[in-house]
Amino acid sequence: MKLISKALEKDSSGYVTLLPEELEDMWHVYNLISKKDHIKATTIRRLQSSSTTGSSTSQRIRLTLTISVEAVDFDPNVGLLRINGKVASENQYVKMGVYHTIDLELNRNFTLYKSEWDTIALERVDDACDITKQADVTAIVCQEGLANICFLTKHMTIVRQRIELPIPRKRKGSVSNHEKGLEKFYEQIYQGILRHVHFDIVKAIIIASPGFVKDQLYNYIFAQAVKTENKLVLENKPKFVLIHCSSGHKHALTEVMQDPSIQAKLADTKSAREVKALDSFYEMMNLDPDRAYYGFKEVEKANEHGAIRTLLVTDELFRSADIATRKKYVNLVEQVREQNGEVFVFSSMHPSGEQLNQLTGVAAILTFPLPDMDDDEEEE
Repeated sequence: MKLISKALEKDSSGYVTLLPEELEDMWHVYNLISKKDHIKATTIRRLQSSSTTGSSTSQRIRLTLTISVEAVDFDPNVGLLRINGKVASENQYVKMGVYHTIDLELNRNFTLYKSEWDTIALERVDDACDITKQADVTAIVCQEGLANICFLTKHMTIVRQRIELPIPRKRKGSVSNHEKGLEKFYEQIYQGILRHVHFDIVKAIIIASPGFVKDQLYNYIFAQAVKTENKLVLENKPKFVLIHCSSGHKHALTEVMQDPSIQAKLADTKSAREVKALDSFYEMMNLDPDRAYYGFKEVEKANEHGAIRTLLVTDELFRSADIATRKKYVNLVEQVREQNGEVFVFSSMHPSGEQLNQLTGVAAILTFPLPDMDDDEEEE
């Protein structure tokens, strides 16, 4: 994402003009836009006009509109971001207060106006525009006849291609049909890797499966690379990592990312650091539950005691339509940082973020135990 311009006032109001260039940029924009923000972008609108004879004609024209945001809809698989609201500025074609839907597009500028740019929103802009923080992991989770080629960026897990192919069973005295089916299946995965993976960007290509599917696929990939003299694949052989997982479905990524060998390989990536933080929280819950809290009320009380060492929170909480709810989480993050606590903002589209959402979306590892917290609640 490119930052085209930025202007903030002393009261934190102002605007930024951004140019989304990649699919993940749309995810950042989705997280930036809140209800009652104003957004200015080029859009298409159908206009109807009537002639003196009573006949009417309609035409689609491209124009620039500013709308007050009421609803935002995002499809992560195709990167479609649809914003609905009322027209908020004078326009020769459209009246003030009329509803309109803007579809934000890649490689087209838009301007976002907010009455208050809080620290979370400003960090999101900085993060999105930092070219050093882009996608870094590809994962192929598979089992016989099923494979998902996934891309794990810092903020999203996207299934780029799903491959399903019925594999004939082994028959007594003949396994040729079974082996042909597997070869066809592996070839489709191999072609998917060639089509989708940017070897110059990814730090690791994970192949995960139950049983020996991962090993057979790995051997097939490099046998084909040698056969076709594909230097790019052969040069990137060290990036391939084989991991056991329970199935070929997307949810198996959770166990894949928890594997110590993967965490070592991805030690400097955001997703690995988040997984490690979440693992530390679960470990603390088992070993010393008085130093592991989740749920806003409990975490807020721990913060009042200055006890939070690590705060874990999902970005979903900052998308709340209720401004007061959003503000309380922003304030919590700012207060923890002021007390030198570490803050991890998890993406709700990462497996680790999905896990954290099951724990209300906010959790904390404490510097010291607070065993009397439950007693305080009973007294109240």
